[in-house]
Amino acid sequence: MPLTPEQIRRDVAAALGEDPADIPLDGDLVDHGLDSVRLMTLLERWRRDHGVRADFADLAETPAIEAWAPLLGAA
Repeated sequence: MPLTPEQIRRDVAAALGEDPADIPLDGDLVDHGLDSVRLMTLLERWRRDHGVRADFADLAETPAIEAWAPLLGAA
């Protein structure tokens, strides 16, 4: 099952202990508390569950859901 931007948002929110509505699609996720450990955990889950092939450096370079969506194959 491919990822969607909303699923990415829900996963990020869960990792941060936040409500998905509080996580912007276009905002810097580092400003919301996303760190490299949480990002790596999310990426490993997405690789396992969704076949994502993006690498850590690409996601860390621009930590925003709208930037990640195409890298993660999100529709």
